[in-house]
Amino acid sequence: MTYPPPGGTPDPYQPQQPYGQQPSYDPTSPYAQDPYAAPASGAPSSGQPYGQPPPYGAPSSGQPYGQQSPYAQPGYGQPYAQPGYGQMPAPTNTMAILSLVFAFVFPLAGIVMGHVAKRQIRTSGESGDGLATAGLWLSYIFVGLTVVVCAFWVILGLAAAGSSSTY
Repeated sequence: MTYPPPGGTPDPYQPQQPYGQQPSYDPTSPYAQDPYAAPASGAPSSGQPYGQPPPYGAPSSGQPYGQQSPYAQPGYGQPYAQPGYGQMPAPTNTMAILSLVFAFVFPLAGIVMGHVAKRQIRTSGESGDGLATAGLWLSYIFVGLTVVVCAFWVILGLAAAGSSSTY
């Protein structure tokens, strides 16, 4: 019975070295060059052999800690207006929208919200002045129509009560 050699079972696909000889120099090895030598191209070295990741916590760009690579992209900041597109539009005043909606549902609330919206738009610079104006116009028209209809019914009721004096 034969036992494996003291170093373990040799790999059958690797060439065997005779006992006592040093392995031959392999120029294709990634460690064939000095890992701390500057590259031949003159580019800054990261201190690691080509193709090897830096150790955990080390800067990967080759720059000292606290300095950013000149090729790094900036982070996300404020949106900016692109040339030819103008500025971003101002938000629409919520009270102006509600003034237009309430003009159809409850016109007195539409009048109040329209006037509040006009004041807010003057002070804040929001958009929606046209909506507030339309809400005010419609609210006043509907309030006026309601007053006319109510007056018509009151006059009609009084006329009916005055003509029916049969006891």
